[in-house]
Amino acid sequence: MPLRDTMTGYAIIRPVAALSLAAALGLGLMMSPAVAQPGIAPAANAQVSPQSMVSHRAAYKLNLDRVRQGGEVIGAEGAMLFEVLDACDGWTTRQRLQLTVADRAGSLVETASDYSTWESKDGRRLRFTLTQSAQGAVTQRISGEAVLKGAGQEGAVRYESPAQTEVKLAPGTLLPMAHTIRTLEMARAGERLLVTPLFDGTSEDGAQDSTTILSGWTAPKPAVRFPLLANQGSARMRIAFFGQNAASAAGAAAPEYEVGLRYYANGVADEMNMDFGDFAVNAVMQSLDPLPSGC
Repeated sequence: MPLRDTMTGYAIIRPVAALSLAAALGLGLMMSPAVAQPGIAPAANAQVSPQSMVSHRAAYKLNLDRVRQGGEVIGAEGAMLFEVLDACDGWTTRQRLQLTVADRAGSLVETASDYSTWESKDGRRLRFTLTQSAQGAVTQRISGEAVLKGAGQEGAVRYESPAQTEVKLAPGTLLPMAHTIRTLEMARAGERLLVTPLFDGTSEDGAQDSTTILSGWTAPKPAVRFPLLANQGSARMRIAFFGQNAASAAGAAAPEYEVGLRYYANGVADEMNMDFGDFAVNAVMQSLDPLPSGC
């Protein structure tokens, strides 16, 4: 776990990564450092590493949570399939999403997206492709590669589609899996806020500013529905994404998209809430299966 532009754009959720949602959440704060809030010190073995992330396939059912009063949307439902695979030198992800939105006039808009990435384990390179469609017709294709010079350093995105262009990435920009690992590390350490530019390849305008608010770390529960989540601690987080230069004259900015979710220590997210402004949907995990690693 994108879905954040117009009705025909409601078609991608960051893996957050993943996706990060952090992979996501204040424009005027773009270059601010992460802020640590008081919390419980982590255990000696609390560090989350790339090796902690598990290859898996997860299926989710999407249901309407709420609508904006006076808005046009009255219903939404769909499904999402998300896969993460350890590719030895990096992580590959694929996210396929289908969403049907109903409006007050009785119209149904059927949207779909297919989003794939490869991200190096050092968090410095990301190859990405995204295809979005509405009513069966392709509405957007984005592809290219992002390269960061090093940890905390600047970088650039070279787009192949929709046009061959290059966009700079600000120092401190994170890629999706790196963002997921960072937020899990912070949650285990008792930190509460991460503000950073985030690039995931779902926009042709480069990185978005993001703010991630983290809850405290929750110890593993004795009984869980899915075996892959057994013996895994977790943390809830709320991620907001902002367009570049979106702050108002008063210095405030409304996020383009927000997502709340629970991430487990192995990088699996089970409960999500995606807020697109006019409406929000819940994503409830229906199945979770391990995938074999090629390493």
